[in-house]
Amino acid sequence: MQFVYRLVATVLMATLPLPAVAAPIEAILYKNPHCTCCDGYAYFLRKSGFDVKVKPTNDLAEISRKAGVPEELQGCHTMFVDGYVVDGHVPVDIVKKMLAERPPIAGITLPGMPAG
Repeated sequence: MQFVYRLVATVLMATLPLPAVAAPIEAILYKNPHCTCCDGYAYFLRKSGFDVKVKPTNDLAEISRKAGVPEELQGCHTMFVDGYVVDGHVPVDIVKKMLAERPPIAGITLPGMPAG
């Protein structure tokens, strides 16, 4: 009888679907080559389920401008994620909320450079 239980358990384990694992959220983050706080932000994003590709550039202001970010709202890096632009150190929970709710906006920004 124990053999039958093991056989049923094996068949069930082989045929039941595995729990879904969320795919990482792909993002590209453009930053000044000399800025280290942006690397910290990318690291935090990765720990929060993002697959972030960091691209150093000397044309950050131009990238932000082309993305539609007004100069007075530009942060120290510009990230593109799932059709949105995220400029500056926007909290990860806010980025995830935007991605979940899909508002009809171009993106979000937290301008300036964080102190310290």
